[in-house]
Amino acid sequence: MASLKRMRPLLGTFVEIGCMQTDKSAEHAIAAAFDVIEKLHHLLSFHEQASDLSRLNQAEGKAVVVNQHTLRVMKLARAMTIASNGLFNCTLGGAMVQSGVLPNHNSPNQDGAETKASGVANDIQINAHTITLSNSIKITLDGIAKGYAVDCAIAQLKRFGIKAAWVNAGGDLRVYGDLVLPVSRREINGEYVSLGGLQNAALATSTVTEVYDKTFPGKIIGSLASPNLGSWTVMSHYAWRADALTKVACLAKAADRDALIERLGGKIVTM
Repeated sequence: MASLKRMRPLLGTFVEIGCMQTDKSAEHAIAAAFDVIEKLHHLLSFHEQASDLSRLNQAEGKAVVVNQHTLRVMKLARAMTIASNGLFNCTLGGAMVQSGVLPNHNSPNQDGAETKASGVANDIQINAHTITLSNSIKITLDGIAKGYAVDCAIAQLKRFGIKAAWVNAGGDLRVYGDLVLPVSRREINGEYVSLGGLQNAALATSTVTEVYDKTFPGKIIGSLASPNLGSWTVMSHYAWRADALTKVACLAKAADRDALIERLGGKIVTM
């Protein structure tokens, strides 16, 4: 069966959207899905100073009115921080800045050292239209935003009546409909291994290397534990959950990992 695929640079990676239709309606649906992802890119980026996230991180404890998408993904991130007992921790923005992974947007008269490396879920207060951060923390949504964007793009494709499609944002992948998408994972040694076929599910992978590797640019930092070396792939129904749970898998104790991921709504994928 013929398929239509398009790719754009967004979310700090390359995003591919494909569907099992080749007509004009499919073109319009894919364009609309990309529009949603681009909007989320500008709302949730730590790198863009005008994003909702950056405005929140620079608000110095004041309430910030944000977009409804920002509210939703922040609720998900806060809930996962609580449910995982801090293994997934969206308050690690300060630690990421201190390590040089993320930019410091503080103005010259601010002392960046005053920002805490991390906080706890209760440092985030979410109301109907506003979010307030306490305790001098910075939020990073790098561990969940790509997956959330994938889910929103899938929802847009469904609104346009697309029956079978996929969205892949740099390995944060979701597939739906009468379609089995073959999936391979790149290992630390550069080899690709098959993970089988994915249907009506989402998949995400995080990789931890011993030293920084530009071919695996993501960095996992834990406030409670050090990350375990290797590649960790998690399958779930939603991409946001799979995305977040790869960080939990990286940081969890080996004896608890499988049961913990299942309790949180995912499944570790092994070769």
